[in-house]
Amino acid sequence: MNLTRRQFMAASALAPLAAAAGPVPAQAQPFDLDSVRLTDTALLELAERNRDFLQSLETDRLLHTFRLTAGLDTTAEPLGGWEKPSVELRGHFTGHFLSGCALMSVSTGDTQLRGKGNLMVAELAKCQKANGNGYLSAFPPSFFDRLKAGQKVWAPWYTLHKIMTGLLDMYVLARNEQALDVVCGMAAWTKRWTGTLSDDDMSRVLVEFGGMNEVLYNLYAVTGAKDYADAAHRFDDERLFAPLAEGRDELKGLHVNTQIPKIIGAARRYELTGDLRYRRIAESFWTQVTQHRAYATGGTSNDEHWRTDPDKLAGELGYSTEECCCTYNMLKLTRHLFAWSPEARYFDYYERAYLNGILGTMNPKNGLTMYYVPLATGYWKVFASPRGSFWCCTGTGVESFAKLADSIYFHDDNSLYVNQFVASELDWEEKGLRVHQDTAFLSRGEARLRIGTAKLAKLALRIREPYWTDGKMTLTVNGKPAAAVREGGYWVVDRFWENGDELRATLPMSLHVHPMPDDDTLQAIMYGPVVLAGDLGREGLTAEMHRGGDNPPDMPAPPAAPEFVAESRDPASWIELTTKTPLTFKTKGQSRDVVMMPLSRVVDQRYGVYWRVTGKQG
Repeated sequence: MNLTRRQFMAASALAPLAAAAGPVPAQAQPFDLDSVRLTDTALLELAERNRDFLQSLETDRLLHTFRLTAGLDTTAEPLGGWEKPSVELRGHFTGHFLSGCALMSVSTGDTQLRGKGNLMVAELAKCQKANGNGYLSAFPPSFFDRLKAGQKVWAPWYTLHKIMTGLLDMYVLARNEQALDVVCGMAAWTKRWTGTLSDDDMSRVLVEFGGMNEVLYNLYAVTGAKDYADAAHRFDDERLFAPLAEGRDELKGLHVNTQIPKIIGAARRYELTGDLRYRRIAESFWTQVTQHRAYATGGTSNDEHWRTDPDKLAGELGYSTEECCCTYNMLKLTRHLFAWSPEARYFDYYERAYLNGILGTMNPKNGLTMYYVPLATGYWKVFASPRGSFWCCTGTGVESFAKLADSIYFHDDNSLYVNQFVASELDWEEKGLRVHQDTAFLSRGEARLRIGTAKLAKLALRIREPYWTDGKMTLTVNGKPAAAVREGGYWVVDRFWENGDELRATLPMSLHVHPMPDDDTLQAIMYGPVVLAGDLGREGLTAEMHRGGDNPPDMPAPPAAPEFVAESRDPASWIELTTKTPLTFKTKGQSRDVVMMPLSRVVDQRYGVYWRVTGKQG
């Protein structure tokens, strides 16, 4: 059974679970990755570096600890970092690798990576067969015995989730039938293991389990086997869900990236069952995090946790603000919520997190990614080592840069949603439409969409009106003002389209501040959706200080940050656009003037994001 990604996500294709309202059809759906091709040269370069990294990884080294656990021969050199044979999270990156291969093979048509993923699936199947009971991991089942006994062990379910998700992606995206057999075997083992536990026992083993509920719900979506949905429900964590269902924020003290995947699982349960309680859980969580616990970048967490009450962020800036995995998973959750209720506010957030919390996390020279995006002034970026880190964020990093074209466009039967202003081409085969988006909104403040169609096509083009345009966005069709209406944060142009028609959107951008909710003198400076970082030079930095090892390094305290005096609340009164380099700004009239650029453009210098800004009267 081969499914498109849209069919896989469409709840309406399934029989409902017992005592549930029934599957929920999406109000808007994303396009399959093979329907969208990037034409943005900067993004294509990042995708290419990601592909180079995936291609460079040695299959035998990734399989080494799986073969050891299964009792199979292996002479490969072990990997380092979190994939060392002595590290209890070993094997997690292999799951991300499979997802990366599957995503990239679809998004770019790369047959070599598809073949590499297929080889990995075949070898993992041999390991599973040697284990004999459906179990598959790079560590022995005794890790789960320790978990059951309450002994210390590092997140075995988290790792299984990554492996199962990678296999399922290889089936759904790369059409590998063997991958489905292997993941079903793992799910059957999971069902047997959890089936021996009472609810109280089960709650004790729900430590950090990744998205086990999500992957099992997804497996139910593929197979229709209710056993998988029942197993998924055992991983629905009521300790988190109950207060969220009532709209209460009880997130203080929690490990952030343990929680977000649980909520994605809740979102999938809502889609597959129609149980509105799980929709409330997901929407409540998204609102609490994005509105009260997120920084200007859209990211969240400090030292991997929520350490404060809502809206208490001024004291949370440090080297470990923010974890990249959290941004990856919040974008994933946002896509679900938009599908239920296609409102612009979801992609206002998505755009901010994508531009500032994803794109700048790769070293463009070698494709290696980050663990944290430091937001305290004076720190610098640290990237993984090629074979010696394999952090959790290394895994989500290869996935993020394998699907950069994801969610640019959504659709319903009669509408096309343009959610992101990214140079790209869309092939909407069912409608016989091609859409070419040529955008330079960051440099010229405009985006153009050209329609290709063999015949007249009735279609509502829904163009997101970003919050940062302050209501000044305008649209023209073929050079004339468009007949458009506003709906849900979108400008809607509903008409018959001819081949060669062009819609042009002007997107005026300006400087504005994003202050801390609990201290409005501590401000990030933004230009449209882009967070600007101040260039603080390279003094005292060495190449070694930019390379991470087995774990993210401890960082020495940075030098004192510059402080600024503002003429007014408008940052344009003390920051001006320079003419030398696009999207480069400079403060003026300060005791120490600083050059500012998009945070995503920072690579090897010290930088600042949040600044102490006071008026002339203090």
